[in-house]
Amino acid sequence: MADSEDALAIRHVAERLMEAHPQLDAGLVRASVQTAYDELRYARVRTYLPVLMERRARDLLPSDEQPAASSAPE
Repeated sequence: MADSEDALAIRHVAERLMEAHPQLDAGLVRASVQTAYDELRYARVRTYLPVLMERRARDLLPSDEQPAASSAPE
């Protein structure tokens, strides 16, 4: 049962981040959320897992201020 709750939390966090950052690739957003989950999956207190996952995933995503590596001028 915990796995299905975690899967639901992962999906909701990814959806929120994709809505907040529509310019980012959806695969990149999902990968950052999965990485955040992998880092936090063994936390004893599960109440704040979605919030902590979202914060960590945001840290992993490129910031809006940084240009993407492929669009940097040469």
